[in-house]
Amino acid sequence: MITLARNLGWWIRDYAYAIVWQVRAFFGRTDPAGFRTGDGVPIVVIPGVYESWRFLQPLIVALHDRGHPVHVLDPLRSNLQPVPEGAARVVDYLAERDLRDVVLVAHSKGGLIGKHVMAFGAASGRIRGMVTVAAPFGGSVYARYLAVSRSLRIFSPRDETILLLGQQTAVNARIVSVYGRFDPHIPGGSALAGAKNVQLDTGGHFRILADPRIVAEVAAMSESA
Repeated sequence: MITLARNLGWWIRDYAYAIVWQVRAFFGRTDPAGFRTGDGVPIVVIPGVYESWRFLQPLIVALHDRGHPVHVLDPLRSNLQPVPEGAARVVDYLAERDLRDVVLVAHSKGGLIGKHVMAFGAASGRIRGMVTVAAPFGGSVYARYLAVSRSLRIFSPRDETILLLGQQTAVNARIVSVYGRFDPHIPGGSALAGAKNVQLDTGGHFRILADPRIVAEVAAMSESA
């Protein structure tokens, strides 16, 4: 009963966080070009499904304040396209900007896109590594109840892309997977074999984006020699 109440509390706070930042994202007018300045290792941010880059703006600001040029992918819009298509857009962006030694920072579905780029993309050699937050590497059993939505069906554990990415283990050593003790969207968790797995002492799918450990893990990957 205590665990249920705790998880319910995390769930409520998670959706409160998501609503606040979705509203702020809708009304936001910040020019993302302002975040592309800095002398540090370049960061490319990949949002989750139904998210624009503005949903991750607190994290973007924190990384930019550390001296990193942070790139956001407007072409992804709300990230409703299939994972391979989203990955192709990331590859194109890296090539167009000639970005190298990049650290990807990805939330949820963005982690699948990032791993696809690292495993199959022509720009894989441009990427130092990736830090993911609440990424559904093994899919989510809840996808079976969302058959009416094509953009959510892709999270089925039996989805072709999920299974294909699961077979690509060579890149896992360059991935840091951060996740909470409880995720209302990914009951199976986000642990990834061969990666550095970081379980936070809290729960949620969205609000953990504000956890300072995220910035710390990105800093450890991007600011090491």
